[in-house]
Amino acid sequence: MRIDLHAHSTASDGTDTPAELVRHAAAAGLDVVALTDHDTVAGHAEAIAAAPAGLTVVPGMELSCRLDGIPMHLLAYLFDPEEPELARERELVRDDRTPRAQTMIGKLQALGVGITWEQVSRIAGGGSVGRPHIATALVELGVVPTVSDAFTADWLADGGRAYAEKHELDPFEAVRLVKAAGGVTVFAHPAAVKRGRCVPESAIAELAAAGLDGIEVDHMDHDTDTRARLRGLAGELGLLTTGSSDYHGSRKTCRLGDYTTDPEVYGEITRRAFGAFPVPGAGGAAGA
Repeated sequence: MRIDLHAHSTASDGTDTPAELVRHAAAAGLDVVALTDHDTVAGHAEAIAAAPAGLTVVPGMELSCRLDGIPMHLLAYLFDPEEPELARERELVRDDRTPRAQTMIGKLQALGVGITWEQVSRIAGGGSVGRPHIATALVELGVVPTVSDAFTADWLADGGRAYAEKHELDPFEAVRLVKAAGGVTVFAHPAAVKRGRCVPESAIAELAAAGLDGIEVDHMDHDTDTRARLRGLAGELGLLTTGSSDYHGSRKTCRLGDYTTDPEVYGEITRRAFGAFPVPGAGGAAGA
């Protein structure tokens, strides 16, 4: 089995619609794909309805968290999307994205950039607005050559000239919420130093003690030595290890299935979850 447990659609900051994403996943030879948009489950129904036969969809989400001033992302799988406490926090995080984006646009305008909310809103296309949409606008305007080049101290990186904070969850609370909703939690790209500061390994140990299920080891932002170190840490802490593409469509260079999760680990994730279940594709909805 080929299993990719981290992918984004236009429900957040990917460029594929949920229906396009599952079709592309099948074309890439995947057997399982998780839809893990940022702080939203809005794309789940479309992805499940469009999933081709032979592809299983894992409903998930990537929660925005912050620990001691350091941003981190928590992948949540197979939770009950209607669980009230988790749903409320998810909405708080998602709803704060719009005023945060407007603040960053204002800072960019003060720096002389001719960016507008209308431009960013068009790029987001109704999805949950995030920095990648603003970065794409900067590319359109010729301010930076690529989306990645927008994530620097000059522009949108944490602490950068146009950066603005948003509502984010305490990761210990996020683990508690997801577990209470019957889900499974995996710390996304925990050592992606190119993105900025990373939480220390001591914090990962504390999260493991609090119920964290796993860490994402095989990821494009982890080099070979980092993956080996994280795999060793996971072994010491009794954590599952996953591998994923972190696919965003054309917004990033990674492709679906670039990194995958061991079938035994996937099986353990499904055994631990009781809030929702993987959904086998039924051939796709008509006209999807």
